[in-house]
Amino acid sequence: MWKRLLTPAWNSRSIAFIRIAVGLIFFTQGILKFIDPRLGVVRFARIGFPMPEFTAHFVGAFEIICGIMVLVGLLTRLASIPLLIVILTAISTTKIPELFHAGQGFWFMVSDARTDFAMTMSLIFLLIAGAGGLSLDLWLATLPHRPNP
Repeated sequence: MWKRLLTPAWNSRSIAFIRIAVGLIFFTQGILKFIDPRLGVVRFARIGFPMPEFTAHFVGAFEIICGIMVLVGLLTRLASIPLLIVILTAISTTKIPELFHAGQGFWFMVSDARTDFAMTMSLIFLLIAGAGGLSLDLWLATLPHRPNP
């Protein structure tokens, strides 16, 4: 089962470019939730999350850890799942409400959500395709299998 999870659907090395973009964006955004209160605790409080300090740091920790995993191609499919949850939560709590704000509406929301949409599609791609040819996942999948004693 693990081998199937690790083996990429496509052995293309170019998937690394998508992994690098997704991994670096989540990694840096996770760090910012710890070092810039406006992007972490204050933002989470403004959105209405309970316990904004805990929630911002909890999400930030997932973004840092899973971002690094995606970046290096380690358990990429598994790491994509929490990141998908994070980005879909971000869309539902920050972008969808823009539809109902005076002076914003659909086109404002579409423009504001373009990066979130690209990240969502990239994560879905990585979930389906795996880490690709230039990854720790492929290296782990090709290690010789040792039978249990």
